[in-house]
Amino acid sequence: MEYIILIISAILVNNVVLAQFLGICPFLGVSTKIDTSVGMGMAVMFVMTLANLVTYFIYNYLLVPLGIQFMQTITFIFVIAFLVQVVEIILKKSVPALYQALGIYLPLITTNCAVLGTAILAMQKELNLVMSVLYAASIAVGFTLALVLMAGIREQMVLTGNPKGMKGFPITLITAGLLSLAFMGFSGIVK
Repeated sequence: MEYIILIISAILVNNVVLAQFLGICPFLGVSTKIDTSVGMGMAVMFVMTLANLVTYFIYNYLLVPLGIQFMQTITFIFVIAFLVQVVEIILKKSVPALYQALGIYLPLITTNCAVLGTAILAMQKELNLVMSVLYAASIAVGFTLALVLMAGIREQMVLTGNPKGMKGFPITLITAGLLSLAFMGFSGIVK
């Protein structure tokens, strides 16, 4: 039951984008098409899950025994940067169209506060290895869900049209705010 609560909480209740407001830059920048959003979500899922796995071991078996927990942030950033480079190389070779579509947002995963925040929160919550990886994967699923929902809404808005003064970024921000309010409704389900 504890695992189910962790998953539901990470995906819906404490959605990293729509409730915690982390990772807003790729959320607003990449969510123009569903295909691109799914690709970015999968890249973030890979990086976030693997980063939590690696940082768990680094934190518990290197930083804590040496008494240098204050180095956690910089160490976690190095791990995330390495993993992003791996994803970038893989996408460039295997899916060049997605690599081009993601553009500058792919290397920005390195500085995506959602990825770093998830790794740090897992350590602060003192989650065990399995729960830490499950937490990261669930957060990434919530991130992907938010991206895909926003992309679907934005694609639909392009088809239906918007008033002239609301086209582009203004309607995107209003839609993001309304989507966030909708997700706040889940906060009564699980604490």
